[in-house]
Amino acid sequence: MVDLSTSYMGLTLKNPIIVGSSGLTNSPDKIKEFEEKGAGAVVLKSIFEEQIRFDIHKTLEFEDTYNLSQEAFDYVKSTMKDNSVSHYMNLIREVKKNVSIPAIASINCFTMSEWISIAKDIEKAGADGLELNVFIMPGKLDISGAEHEKMYFEIIENIKKTVKIPVALKTGYYFSNIVHTLKQFSWRGIQALVLFNRFFTPDINLETMKLQVANVFSKPEEQYIPLRWIAMIAGDVRCDISASTGIHDAPAVIRQLLAGATTTQLCSTLYLHGADQIRIILEGLTQWMEAHKFNQISAFRGKMSVKAHENPVLYHRVQYLKHLSGME
Repeated sequence: MVDLSTSYMGLTLKNPIIVGSSGLTNSPDKIKEFEEKGAGAVVLKSIFEEQIRFDIHKTLEFEDTYNLSQEAFDYVKSTMKDNSVSHYMNLIREVKKNVSIPAIASINCFTMSEWISIAKDIEKAGADGLELNVFIMPGKLDISGAEHEKMYFEIIENIKKTVKIPVALKTGYYFSNIVHTLKQFSWRGIQALVLFNRFFTPDINLETMKLQVANVFSKPEEQYIPLRWIAMIAGDVRCDISASTGIHDAPAVIRQLLAGATTTQLCSTLYLHGADQIRIILEGLTQWMEAHKFNQISAFRGKMSVKAHENPVLYHRVQYLKHLSGME
């Protein structure tokens, strides 16, 4: 009998499939459906400080702000922020009331005071864990790589001082030495690294000459980005690893686990194929394990990582001249 259970961030999951943070996870009813289809855990849609500020700005545009006193102006802003945060805390409470799988909250802020304030509220609301969705665009010429990474360290350390629930860091791969940086993150006491978050990607509409969003959904070939880096850090970081981006089917899940991931997060494939994709993936994972006589996830997790594999040279190789030499 195959046992799919695993431990992630100190939480017991019935399997390594997590529904990642997205618009799909902002409804208790939808999350209940994911649970019924077999999901091991869910990450709630991120609460964005940027979105809260945008909503405040749009509301104030319709107010007669010139006739508002500073006190009244501050009250409107404070009330709107409190309403947004309160709505998110209600989501956490409703999910915990109706769903038995772990519910991990997610926040994306850029002001340290907001990171801390919202993290406290999330813990009080009863979330099982907290995912810090951090991406600080390395686009300023006057900030060095070390200064850029220091911002991440400060966020992690301040949040860890603030809450007792397990904390994961979801981040990108724009670092000068990503393996070293991820290892440094793990030393800050986080319980998991989520690799990687998916960024807004700009495109240019050649007809309208305006910016637009490109590649809203991930593609299956993107799974190889987290695969390489997970394989390289597995066994060397002091926390769990969750694979995210490009994971659309059972083979993708299996590859990430073989590389060393503890769990995998699904998002785009659920938008494209519906919640039943979870059941299909779990069936595929079970069948593969049975065919290879693995009774539990731990029996093969990390088997293909750099640390465990006898010839991991392909993970380090970045050139592919050999593969092109026979092409005309």
